[in-house]
Amino acid sequence: MTHLSQIEALLFVSGEEGLSLRQLANLIDLSPTALQQQMEKLAEKYEEDADSALCLMETAQTYKLVTKDAYAELLRSFAKAPINQSLSRASLEVLSIIAYKQPITRLEIDDIRGVNSSGALSKLLAFELVKEAGKKEVIGRPNLYATTDYFLDYMGINHLDDLIDVSSLEIENQEVALFQNND
Repeated sequence: MTHLSQIEALLFVSGEEGLSLRQLANLIDLSPTALQQQMEKLAEKYEEDADSALCLMETAQTYKLVTKDAYAELLRSFAKAPINQSLSRASLEVLSIIAYKQPITRLEIDDIRGVNSSGALSKLLAFELVKEAGKKEVIGRPNLYATTDYFLDYMGINHLDDLIDVSSLEIENQEVALFQNND
């Protein structure tokens, strides 16, 4: 396992949140100077690889894996594709959690599901079923997510109050607890 592959794996799972140089250095036990050199190597690797759609982006002292500009039109087409394809189980889980717990951060969703939700969340954002709804007032100021008006149309309801009351369902208490407000 090389440092470049470790960095790439960490940036992949961090999704849109990205990781700071300090976080990466701590996670792979490298000095910030050595890590900066590795980051430059990784950026160069992506730039030179015509078969890779990825590039390394640094914004606000945070590193993220993103797609190259050349793929913008393709991704726009994907995002505008009709939602006639069914949503995956993961996407439906994430959508349900957001609908009942909004506003909520990706990490809070991940905690509920026990797995990374970046991919499902990206798909829901692309289909405009959820939106960024501000920043949570905690360290790191992560994005908050909420459902959109299109979600209401998609579900055929007028208000979030029209969602089924999960507390009335006879399912395992653990599952019901996922959707009930604990505030």
